[in-house]
Amino acid sequence: MATKKTASKTTASTPTPPEETPKPVTKKAAKTAKKAVAKKVAAKTAAPAAAAKKAPAKKAAAKPSLDVIARAAYLNYRRRVELGLPGDSHADWLEAERQFSEPG
Repeated sequence: MATKKTASKTTASTPTPPEETPKPVTKKAAKTAKKAVAKKVAAKTAAPAAAAKKAPAKKAAAKPSLDVIARAAYLNYRRRVELGLPGDSHADWLEAERQFSEPG
């Protein structure tokens, strides 16, 4: 009878591909990834809250500083003097405040 020859598997004769080992994550890359995830989460949670804040009330205009009002009052004074109009510094100041309080 004829004997059957079977191929035996030998690990030494057949080269196996080297397994790919994952590269270690650097600390900087890990921080960047954490920041990106945090921004996405913050954007998702902040969007509805921001929309809710904007809808009910309009944002109030910031009150101008005294320096800004004083400069406007001075410009009002200069314009009044050049045009030869009557008035005083108190009226110039009140006009400057009125300019900043008007919408638009």
